[in-house]
Amino acid sequence: MSALDAVRRRASWSRVTEDAPTREQLLPLVEAAGRVADHSSLRPWRLIELRGDDRLALGAALARADGDDKPSTKPLRASLLIAIVASYRKSDKVPRWEQEAVASGVAHVLSLLLDEAGWGVIWRTGGLTRSKAVAKAHGLKKNEELLGWLYVGGKPEGKDAGRRRPVDADSLLTAMPAAPAPGEEQLQYDEKPKKHKKSKKKKDGKKR
Repeated sequence: MSALDAVRRRASWSRVTEDAPTREQLLPLVEAAGRVADHSSLRPWRLIELRGDDRLALGAALARADGDDKPSTKPLRASLLIAIVASYRKSDKVPRWEQEAVASGVAHVLSLLLDEAGWGVIWRTGGLTRSKAVAKAHGLKKNEELLGWLYVGGKPEGKDAGRRRPVDADSLLTAMPAAPAPGEEQLQYDEKPKKHKKSKKKKDGKKR
């Protein structure tokens, strides 16, 4: 299958079976995903496997963050969760937003590779993703932020991931704005709006 076919076929699977790839199966996919564009090769990311009781710990952390007494059951929707962590590095060349983009790129490419390998994947986030309780549960450092989790499992037989709206590529691939005529751009910066003096009125209403 070509890369184009794999990307076109990819979809989010909200429901998956209890099957999940092993760590040994994950490692080559993570290695490949790490080849995303990465300015200065900082590798400002890392991934965390959540299996078994790890998911219960996450459910308890989500409950604490939300002020709920009962642990959340959302992490139990898949046997394997992969937490995507932006691990920011000190750099004079690469700003924080660009490093986060790299971590997001790794997560997206990994989801493509998992789908191509036959696994069902969905990237879940939510309002509690950046909460202190959830960060503590994952052992995040001060220079790290959680970008969500890839929920990974088997694709149920006889079911599909559902339809996705087609992308209107023609409207999304645009050209640069037309260049201004010579001298026009300079005038826009040089010209200052004229301030009009307000006429003062006497108490009787007549202008001075």
